Amino acid sequence: MRQIHWSAWLFVVLSAILQVLIFPLPGVYVLSWIALTPLILALLRARPAGELEVDGAVRLRPTSAWQGFLLGCVCGILWYAGTCYWIFDTMRLYGGLSAGMAVLALFLFCCYLGLYHGVFGLLVSLLARSRDYRWALVTAPLLWVAVELARTRITGFPWNLLGTAQVDNFALCRIASWTGVYGISFEIVLVNVALAAAFLVPKEKRGAMLAAALAAAAVLQAGRLVEAPAAKGDRAALLVQQNIPVAANWDANNFQQTLKELLDLSMKSVSAQKVDLIVWPESPAPFFTNDARFRDAISKMARQTNAWIVVGAIGATGSEAALNVKEYNSAALISPNGDWTGRYDKVHLVPFGEYLPFPSLFGFAGGLTKEVGEFGRGASRRPLDAGGRKLGVFICYESVFPDEVRQFADNGAQVFVNISNDGWYGDSGAYAQHLNQTRMRAIENNRWLLNATDTGVTASIDPAGRLVAKAPRKMRTALLAPYGLTSVTTFYTRHGDWFAYACAIISLGALVARFVFPENPKSKQVEES
Repeated sequence: MRQIHWSAWLFVVLSAILQVLIFPLPGVYVLSWIALTPLILALLRARPAGELEVDGAVRLRPTSAWQGFLLGCVCGILWYAGTCYWIFDTMRLYGGLSAGMAVLALFLFCCYLGLYHGVFGLLVSLLARSRDYRWALVTAPLLWVAVELARTRITGFPWNLLGTAQVDNFALCRIASWTGVYGISFEIVLVNVALAAAFLVPKEKRGAMLAAALAAAAVLQAGRLVEAPAAKGDRAALLVQQNIPVAANWDANNFQQTLKELLDLSMKSVSAQKVDLIVWPESPAPFFTNDARFRDAISKMARQTNAWIVVGAIGATGSEAALNVKEYNSAALISPNGDWTGRYDKVHLVPFGEYLPFPSLFGFAGGLTKEVGEFGRGASRRPLDAGGRKLGVFICYESVFPDEVRQFADNGAQVFVNISNDGWYGDSGAYAQHLNQTRMRAIENNRWLLNATDTGVTASIDPAGRLVAKAPRKMRTALLAPYGLTSVTTFYTRHGDWFAYACAIISLGALVARFVFPENPKSKQVEES
């Protein structure tokens, strides 16, 4: 088997760097239109073919399947290391790992999820014929979306899906209400494929094709210049940003003092503004729904403010006497008369943060779970009823799952409420990456979204994904957040990930057809071992 040409490795590294730059914190979103082009070229021009071009250069041919897998994996590992580097600090500071073990944990994480880039490389290579790239080029956008769907459904880590890079592109993001974020990913890869094709066609055609591909990228990127119609927020909520350190030490005095300060901040802010909903975020404070001190204080605040309250807390069921208490990461709903009328228990838990998968295998990472608990899973994505208003409440990490969030709207939620604690990630890019993914959920479902966080970004997000109001990060404050209610559902809300599944099915059909209709022997190059 011929070795991979050095230029292919260079293209893979370049593609990984570009993919890192299109997500926060760098956030050079315009690069999304070229970020995958080097990877595609690496897959389709990687092996010396044993002959020369007309100008004397070495003729290159597509990778073998396993070479494509290797190139893709390397690209994926570098991309995850560059965008999810914050895992190192999280595991070291809160997971109880040494610096060396935290590096190992990050490396294993990148290797595992880098497999999906590897699968993309493998599939593109399988569909590439020795002299005809058309099968691979035409199917590449479909393959990419299919791999993103697999990452969402199989691994459960759809962090930074490619389409999220264009969350500020109002015109382009309109398709998300039909296809979800996957439709935007498809468009981005399609332009990248067109650019790659321009370097694969004969030189006399290259200029015209390159110009057409760049023009398409420019037109699509120009959608960021289009202003979304003003959204009317005819209601107001108060989002309390607690700014409580993740690693705070808690005793009775600290608990009472913190609770008093948050109550005073909430009631003072409400007295200055008219609000009908108060939201406290997911919190590192030991707020338990079965703690009489906490329950009585929140009930009293509800009565005094005459507002509905959503508060992040640890939900508990069972009896301590019977030693069968089960704890949940929860959001409780309190009525204006102080009654605790509903509770949402988080369904999609964070591995190594809220539960430890395969404890015998990953026992070394149990320190992080000990910081937050071993939680039970909720079982329902029904909205909470706040006096006839349907609140689709979901917690932190759940906001990165398109199909799971859309179920709240499909079940009748008129406004989304996301309570989160991004304090685990410090000043890394994670909080901004998380915010952009949360904004995409508002776009997909045409819903206002109230994003209440412990350390920021606390914000009101309109149905176009815009930040209508936001609070400064890393300070204790309360944000007056306009919002509105809607019962209209989008096509995506009603039908979910139909587009991504269609891409997966067509990709499978293309793979079957590739082997049912093999390459014409007359044009097939002799394979070299």
